[in-house]
Amino acid sequence: MESATKLDYNHQLSLKELPYIIRWRGDRCTSCGRCTAVCPVKAIEPAVKVHRIVQSEGFIPTPSAVRKIVHVIEQVADLDRYCTGCGTCTLVCPNDAIEPEYNPHNKFLYFKNRGGEGYKRGGRRNDPSISTLDRLKFTRISMLTDPALDAGRHEFRVRTLLGRILPPEELPLKRVNGKLMVDKESSKFIPPVREIFPIIIGSMSLGALSPSMWEGLAMGVAYLNEVEGLPVVMCTGEGGVPPRLLKSKYLKYFIVQIASGYFGWDEIIHAIPDMVEDPAGIEIKYGQGAKPGDGGLLMAQKVLKLIAGIRGVPQFVDLASPPTHQTKYSIEEAVAKMIQSMSMAWGFRVPVYPKISGTKTARAVLNNLARNPYAAALSIDGEDGGTGAAYNVSMDKMGHPIASNLRECYLDLVRQGKQNELPLIAAGGVAKKGNLAANAAALIMLGASAVSVGKYIMQATANCFGDEYNRCNLCNTGKCPRGITTQDPKLYRRLDSDKVAERLVEVFKAANVEMRKIFAPMGRSTELPIGMSDGLSIDDKAMAERLDISYAC
Repeated sequence: MESATKLDYNHQLSLKELPYIIRWRGDRCTSCGRCTAVCPVKAIEPAVKVHRIVQSEGFIPTPSAVRKIVHVIEQVADLDRYCTGCGTCTLVCPNDAIEPEYNPHNKFLYFKNRGGEGYKRGGRRNDPSISTLDRLKFTRISMLTDPALDAGRHEFRVRTLLGRILPPEELPLKRVNGKLMVDKESSKFIPPVREIFPIIIGSMSLGALSPSMWEGLAMGVAYLNEVEGLPVVMCTGEGGVPPRLLKSKYLKYFIVQIASGYFGWDEIIHAIPDMVEDPAGIEIKYGQGAKPGDGGLLMAQKVLKLIAGIRGVPQFVDLASPPTHQTKYSIEEAVAKMIQSMSMAWGFRVPVYPKISGTKTARAVLNNLARNPYAAALSIDGEDGGTGAAYNVSMDKMGHPIASNLRECYLDLVRQGKQNELPLIAAGGVAKKGNLAANAAALIMLGASAVSVGKYIMQATANCFGDEYNRCNLCNTGKCPRGITTQDPKLYRRLDSDKVAERLVEVFKAANVEMRKIFAPMGRSTELPIGMSDGLSIDDKAMAERLDISYAC
C-alpha cells in the first residue's frame, strides 16, 4: 500500500507545471464565492484546511501552538481544469484578493497530449515577439508643406474596390457626342465591383461566435453604413447566416463565405429568389492562415440547437470541414469550378473570390486567378491569424507570415502588368499589438487593396482575454468567460450586443481618421497608395531586402 501511494503521488502535477498560478490572499478574502462561481474551467474551489498557529495570549503571554480550521480558495492541479489565466475571478472579486499570475517556468506543453490526443485550443499563436508589420515605418513625407494635406480638414475618400478592374482598353465603352458611354451592344463581360472600406471584418462564423457577439457586429456594420457613411463589410464565416438576414436589405453589407463543409448553404441557395439585395461578395474558403492544410472545425461543445438548426446538422457533433481540393485534380481546378458556379448562382452580379492560407504556393493560385475573368480577388491569410479551434502544433509551427507572402504576390502581378486588375486582400496578424490603422496602411503600401481583421475586433469590441502567452484561449471549448465564443446562454448573456456595436463603430471611425493621418503626408486623399512601397522603411536589412523596401536605422 505504501509503495502504491508513493507512486500515485509521484505522478501528480504541481502548480509549477501549469501556465498560470493563482495568487490568493486570505487576509482580504471574505469568502463570498464569486470567484469560484464565474471560473469557466473550475480551476479554483473552496476548501477547508487545518492550520497550526503559534499564538500568545494573556498578561504573561506564553507561546502555544493551536490548530484552527480555516476556509481557503485552492487552485486545482488537474490538467483537465488548469487555470487559463483569463482573470475573470479578479474582475468579480470585491477585495482584490485573487489574481492569476503567468508562470514563465511552466512545462504545460510537456503534458498537453494526455490520452494520445494532440492539444487543441483557440485564439492566436503564442508568440509575443514584435511582428514585421509593427516594425514598418512610414518615411516618405512631402516637403512642400508639413503635412502635404491637412488630415483634419482636407476632403478624403478612404475607399477601395472589391472586384476585378478591367484595364481601360478592355472596357466596353464608346464615344457618343464627345462623351464616353457604356456600349450596351458589346458582349464583353463587365466584372461586378463593390466600393468598400479597406478594412474588412474577417470571417468569424455564427457558431464560432456567440449569438450576442455576432448580432453586435452585424448591428455595428449596419450603423457604419447607414449612419456614418463608412462602407464597412463583414464576412460571415463558414456555417450559414441567420435566416432573417438572407431576406433583409442589410445582406448587401456582408460577404457570404462558403467552405468545403457547405454548412448552411442549402438555406442560402434556396433563399436566392427571395433576396431583396445581393451580398457584397462570396468568399470561397480553401485555407486558414492559423492552421494551413486543415479544414474548419467547430467542436461538439458548441453545436447546440440554434447552430445545429442553421447548419442543418445533428446537435453535439464535431463539425470538421475537410480540404476540398484533395478530391479534385488540383487546387486551381477546384477554385475555377467554385468561382464559376457561385458567379452563375447570382447571375454574375456578385464578386466571387477564394481565400487561401499564406504559403509558398500562393503564387501558383494567384497566377491561375489572373487568367480567370470571373475571379474578383484573392484573399491571403497569414500565420498570425486567430482561429476558433486548431491543434496547437498547427498554430505555433505552421504557416507563412503575411507581409512577405503578400509582397511576392503583388510583385508577381506587377511583372505581369496586372497589379491594378486583381485586388489582393491581406489577413493574419493585423493589429496584433493594437495598431490597426498602421498595420492596414503598411499592408496596403506593400500591395494589398484591402485587409481583413478578426481577432482584433473581438479584443477591441468585447474585451477578449486572449493573448500570446496562452492566456484564456478557450474559444474552442464553449467556455468563453466573456461570452464571445460560446453557445452557452449562461455565458453569452454576459455580453451586451449594443455595447459591441457601439465599440465597433468607434473602432472604425478612429481607424478612418488614423489612416488619413498616415496618407496625408504622402499626398494621397482620393485613392489608396496601393503598392506605394517607397513610402515604407524598416530597421532590418534582411527584411528590407525581402520586402523590396528601403532600409533605415
